[in-house]
Amino acid sequence: MSTPLRASRTAVLVCQGRAAADGLIAPGRFADPTAMLLLAPDEREAVQWVRDGAVPREWRQRVDFETVRANAELIVPRTVAIDDALRAHPTPQVVILGAGLDGRAWRMPELADVTVFEVDQPASQRDKRERAAALPGEPPRFVPVDFGRDRLVDALAASGHRADRPTTWVWEGVVPYLTRPEVAATVTALADCSASGSRLIVNFQVPGWSMKLGGLLARLLAASTGRSSVWATEPWRSTWTPAAMADLLTRHGYTISRDESLLDTARALATPIRHPRSLGHSRVMVADRA
Repeated sequence: MSTPLRASRTAVLVCQGRAAADGLIAPGRFADPTAMLLLAPDEREAVQWVRDGAVPREWRQRVDFETVRANAELIVPRTVAIDDALRAHPTPQVVILGAGLDGRAWRMPELADVTVFEVDQPASQRDKRERAAALPGEPPRFVPVDFGRDRLVDALAASGHRADRPTTWVWEGVVPYLTRPEVAATVTALADCSASGSRLIVNFQVPGWSMKLGGLLARLLAASTGRSSVWATEPWRSTWTPAAMADLLTRHGYTISRDESLLDTARALATPIRHPRSLGHSRVMVADRA
């Protein structure tokens, strides 16, 4: 997979969603005080509109408002599902794949005595390190990986990851941007350095006509504001049925312990559901190696 020439725009959108939801959506179940700190001042503006419930009148600002609000409603159940799976199965190592602007290493007390590795492409990781410089607490071990040249297993080993110790892998918001062969190759790499007792938490999108329609709508909305859509530079490349993903993981020695749609998670959390199709097409699967 070729390395993007710049930091991920998707990472910023996800972080804006977490910042907008912090303490407001699913209080007591979701909180991310790191998110706002990881955003640049201009990126916080739309977040504050959403937090204040101040719907802008100007069209371009209105599109930004709706985008951040929709992201917040999607990200909260996704984050809760993954965090719950992390807490339920402690391991001495956690690897966050395609970490973007993830704040778990700083915000989760359960990871205080855990070695946390963040894997990302070099441009995104340079951007992340600059943004995270002011965050209090112990940072993760940053592992830059150029997927066009570097082997994930080798890069992790060079950073101190031990394949003979159990690892929890967090693979959130990345699978759709990979081709199916790239997803399969990554699972193979993870299995090769996952000791018994390891856990894989993977978020993926299921096929559906509404997904293509949503991508087209996002492009049209971006064009109406005079900007390019994030979908143009970071397009989705694969979707997976739950059965196909489960088959891939079981063939690599994993046993599925949980599989849920974000729509079900949102309903259980009683969070806002303005976009049920988007929530229903996103899933979190948890798999363990015995």
